[in-house]
Amino acid sequence: MIEKDFAEEFARDWIESWNSHDLDRILSHYSDQFEMSSPKIIQIAGEPSGTLKGKESVENYWAKALDLLPDLRFELIALMIGVNSLTLTYKGARGQMAAEVFHFGPDHKVSKAYAHYSVE
Repeated sequence: MIEKDFAEEFARDWIESWNSHDLDRILSHYSDQFEMSSPKIIQIAGEPSGTLKGKESVENYWAKALDLLPDLRFELIALMIGVNSLTLTYKGARGQMAAEVFHFGPDHKVSKAYAHYSVE
């Protein structure tokens, strides 16, 4: 079970990391075998499955996304705790609502994440 203190610290640092645009700091939350699924991967990375595997692949995608959105800022709306997982809802690029589900490994690093976005 995810502890409340860990969840709150993760959420705070994750939002701050993205808002700082510090890619190394962002990536510090994730395992090397991290897997990410997002409809934005299809748009930005051109990967038709919407899924990237491995920290290096995700790093390249996020670097490109940060270049495309130099004013990107996230605003945390809610934090939800699950069993070995968290969900953050937040305002993202251009105020679009997003929910991201994070699954954690035994090392407390994110092993899988699934991003969802409001319909525009």
